[in-house]
Amino acid sequence: MPTGTPPTPPRTDTTRAQPARVYDWLLGGKDNYPVDEAVGRRLPPQAKDAARQNRAFMHRATAWLADQGVDQFLDIGTGIPTEPNLHQIVQRVVPAARIVYVDNDPIVLRHAEALLVSSPEGATEYVQADLRDPGGILRSARDVLDFSRPVALSLIALLHFLPDDQDPQGIVRELVDALPPGSALVLSHAASDLHSDLARQVTEEYARAGIRLGFRTRDEVARFFDGLDLVDPGLVTAPEWFRTEPAPAEEDSGIHAGVARVPSGGTA
Repeated sequence: MPTGTPPTPPRTDTTRAQPARVYDWLLGGKDNYPVDEAVGRRLPPQAKDAARQNRAFMHRATAWLADQGVDQFLDIGTGIPTEPNLHQIVQRVVPAARIVYVDNDPIVLRHAEALLVSSPEGATEYVQADLRDPGGILRSARDVLDFSRPVALSLIALLHFLPDDQDPQGIVRELVDALPPGSALVLSHAASDLHSDLARQVTEEYARAGIRLGFRTRDEVARFFDGLDLVDPGLVTAPEWFRTEPAPAEEDSGIHAGVARVPSGGTA
């Protein structure tokens, strides 16, 4: 390929549902196709609540980290941009913040180029990559982020798309091991132990669309935070996680969520 020629983006497959587009439909977005809407409509009504709760948790967690002085974010599994996006939340607090977005869906790339635009003082970059290639993600992220300073790693509603046979624990460990002290892991994950009947129904509907899921118990999700210092209130449901007032409205949830910091001695 000639130098300076941009790579051809992967072709968008509109014949099969994709997680980012189903999530967009659940959030009320318009950047999805009939095949994605069909999956969303077969899901229980609580799936829309879960998508909203995930998004609200991301807003609270990233705003709090920015308020604590974290000015670098690596957001993997970005999804189709939905305002306010992570960089908008963060750059309201720290205008010079630098954000790297990562997703493997080509439709996200198309929207990212137009919508994930940084403030003049900061920077945003979009990387087309798959979570199952953590080394490649880190190499690309280092072009924008300074890994000698704290970085917040955001994995929102993503890891339940990796069943155990795809080694999600090892992938998260490789990513976290690259983070310097003072960094943070922001994570939310669909629960298998809070509403087991609903979890089973969601898993079956996604499977019908060819999408494998691996919902997990609280103890299994907690393993992703091994070696890190969980921030209060710890690993709770998404609506229960907050650091500043006003508190979110109390509501039922099937999402585990937490934020943890990399200790000064590094991860164990």
